[in-house]
Amino acid sequence: MTELEQPPRRFSEIARLKLADTHTQGALDMSTARLYGNRTAAWQAVPEIEALRQRAHDARMRVIDDLDTHVARFTEALEARGGHVHFARTADDANAYVTEVCRRAGAKLAAKSKSMLSEEIGLNGALEAAGVRVVETDLGEYIVQLAGEHPVHILAPAIEKTAQDVAELLSRVEGKPVPAELEALTQAARRQLRQVFLDADVGITGANFGVSETGSICLVTNEGNGRLVSSLPRVHIALMGMERLVADLPDLAVLLRLLARSGTGQRLSVYTTLLTGPRRAGEEDGPEELHVVILDNGRSNLLGTHYREMLACIRCGACLNVCPVYRKAGGAAYGPVYSGPMGAVLLPLLVGLEQAPSLPHASSLCGACTDACPVKIPLHELLLELRKDLVDQRIAPWWERAGFGLWSLAWSSPLGYRVSTRLGRALQGLGGLAGPGRVWARGRALPRLGRRYRDRR
Repeated sequence: MTELEQPPRRFSEIARLKLADTHTQGALDMSTARLYGNRTAAWQAVPEIEALRQRAHDARMRVIDDLDTHVARFTEALEARGGHVHFARTADDANAYVTEVCRRAGAKLAAKSKSMLSEEIGLNGALEAAGVRVVETDLGEYIVQLAGEHPVHILAPAIEKTAQDVAELLSRVEGKPVPAELEALTQAARRQLRQVFLDADVGITGANFGVSETGSICLVTNEGNGRLVSSLPRVHIALMGMERLVADLPDLAVLLRLLARSGTGQRLSVYTTLLTGPRRAGEEDGPEELHVVILDNGRSNLLGTHYREMLACIRCGACLNVCPVYRKAGGAAYGPVYSGPMGAVLLPLLVGLEQAPSLPHASSLCGACTDACPVKIPLHELLLELRKDLVDQRIAPWWERAGFGLWSLAWSSPLGYRVSTRLGRALQGLGGLAGPGRVWARGRALPRLGRRYRDRR
């Protein structure tokens, strides 16, 4: 089983545990509410926000609909500036290339900045199997690494941890108690990570965007670790999904205006870095080697389909913060990599619906995710399409397919509608005793079906 694939019933089992965990519920409620509020305020401060979202959507789709051309342009531009580009068709291909680069560099220690793509391909495990120690240097990623867990939020990997949780984890490394206060926690993390930056043989980062015109990669962070990881080690390896390309710098500027506002409510993240090739003659900073690994891993299967808009995602996390399901179930229920509405759409598309059949149902279809998406991905509509695919591909259980088939047949005529609703009203008292109604009734009262409405004006 790969990092993306899921065991059956994973979502419902983990979500049930999280719902019963008041500790996690409190941390989720506080953190997602803050991010939600920050994003809303930031958008309201931009009068032209809807026009900006449309420009961003158009910019993303222009590249996605001509992706091969942009991958070729990016590769040519970066290699002309001394960088190396490797196009990896699969996760195994990407891991093999990164491992080989580390082997040639004689690397024993790799310092990593936050990269969801590295989680997707299971890079840490592949490097450790090859004898390379990997240390996460993003604070949230470092916390979940110490806990032996996976990130549960795109933007805030340790969103379910409280200050006390973090203090306990850092105290184990310090060998003495660390107060559960922000300043003390950050100082402890700095002490623990400072030598890692200095000793690392290889630095590994993600890439928020790649600019096909110039061969540049763009890193967007709120911590200085991204710049340290990409400049201090002799070798820098950047991992980038093939869909993360933008055509040129003007298009990048549009996306940057939306990324921070949508993720944290900032006008711009603290560190926005453009890297174009390795260190040049006469320069004091930067790596001697820059390798960019462009990953497919199932993304090309979406090209030319009605799901291709999912590739426009800029990983801001806004859809997670507004989703009523994510805000209660937590990120771990979706899997070890992508979560929330974007994960519920993307994961089944990357690994196949049969490997993640529960995720399309992990939504109320309220549409809040679509309204919050800065690049206007119709997330709730894509989730509905995936539910249809579950039936069409006969992945859904037979009783579910039969039930919805009978419902569709009954409601396809006025007579069938009237008969079925009358039967439903008459038998409603039995609805909580069997089938889906029993599951629904465990935690709530079934609503009463109203009588036929008559306009009495």
